[in-house]
Amino acid sequence: MNNTVYVAMSADLVHPGHLNIIKEAKKLGKVTVGLLTDRAIASYKRLPFMNYNQRKEIVENIKGVSNVIPQETLDYVPNLQKLKPKYVVHGDDWRTGIQKNTRQRVIDALKEWNGKLIEIPYTKGISSSALYNAMKEIGITPNIRRKKLRRLLEAKDIVRIIEAHNGLTGLIAETLKVEKPEKINEFDGMWLSSLTDSTAKGKPDIELVDISSRTKTIEEIMEVTTKPIIFDGDTGGKVEHFIFTVRTLERLGVSAVIIEDKVGLKKNSLFGTDVKQTQANPMEFAKKIQAGKKAQVTDDFMIIARIESLILKQGVNDAINRARIYIDAGADAIMIHCKDKDPSELIEFCRIYQKIENKVPLVAVPTTYNHMTETELKELGINIVIYANHLLRSAYPAMVNAAKSILENERGKECHEQYCMPIKEILTLIPGGK
Repeated sequence: MNNTVYVAMSADLVHPGHLNIIKEAKKLGKVTVGLLTDRAIASYKRLPFMNYNQRKEIVENIKGVSNVIPQETLDYVPNLQKLKPKYVVHGDDWRTGIQKNTRQRVIDALKEWNGKLIEIPYTKGISSSALYNAMKEIGITPNIRRKKLRRLLEAKDIVRIIEAHNGLTGLIAETLKVEKPEKINEFDGMWLSSLTDSTAKGKPDIELVDISSRTKTIEEIMEVTTKPIIFDGDTGGKVEHFIFTVRTLERLGVSAVIIEDKVGLKKNSLFGTDVKQTQANPMEFAKKIQAGKKAQVTDDFMIIARIESLILKQGVNDAINRARIYIDAGADAIMIHCKDKDPSELIEFCRIYQKIENKVPLVAVPTTYNHMTETELKELGINIVIYANHLLRSAYPAMVNAAKSILENERGKECHEQYCMPIKEILTLIPGGK
């Protein structure tokens, strides 16, 4: 039989269900596997554990597979139109849910050359989700975690990061998902904000919480998560100190540190010019970046330069000039900070920035211009969006309301009914708690 048979798969966690589909496909002809690229997989769900080349090597060695080609999108049609296979073989579990529309496009495409879709009954007792959860329970090594941010930047148009300040918020960032018609939205990683870490400890955001204390927060979050971490390094401190911060973070498995180009006692940038803040000399700040890059051991770790020009009313041209200097110094990404609700300056910066020949990924923190969607930010060339303090800011009012209810009613009944999750749920919220 010389029939061409097409099987598309992610093959991140190969299990008997995959092998059964290939076995059945082999009965129909010569099997070509369309292996989804990292970008294709990340377009509708999580980043795969293994990269494309690693998965390709495994699939090429599965009995019955004649050829492996990349499938660049979730949509099969581009590959089908090139190959015009007699058969497409797939499990029958895609008739509903995220891949329902993809399935229909396959059927419509096959009609053009009288091809046929063959659907294999779902292998009972096998769950990719269960296997994925089991992998997460095992945990992750620092080396694998540290690489993840760069992998995400290669695989996704925009990387979605949310603030975490303890193990519980880390679990929210790790596990929360929202299923949409053709994709699953989840957070790609965590932002360890100095503001929220300090506030959670009841201390002001003035670099009072030292790196040793913040390292404990990192370890607390790392124990219960697997996603990449971006660390808020404030100004980075003295060059000599920043070198050791880089080495500490890299060793722990943190993916990146962001440092801002200011000097002196730290004041939160969202105060703007309402409080005295001094921007660093760009050439001196560039030396700090260079020292940090020289200190790191791996190519995985990223140093991201945060530009405060728009915050301090220095204008777009100053911000662009600093971006060029910091990139030349070795910055792996640029964060452009803006506190105005009207993002016109940020938009102008992004427009000019895209013309820089050696530009690096661009980071935005839309705390004040929060009306902008991720799609709009992506169109501006933003590669990473950070939701920088939302979990702590939402938790505090909820806790105040609960405590106030107890004081007002002199009992816990109203608080329990209005603000609290059931006690059974809190007991089983954390894996292993039951």
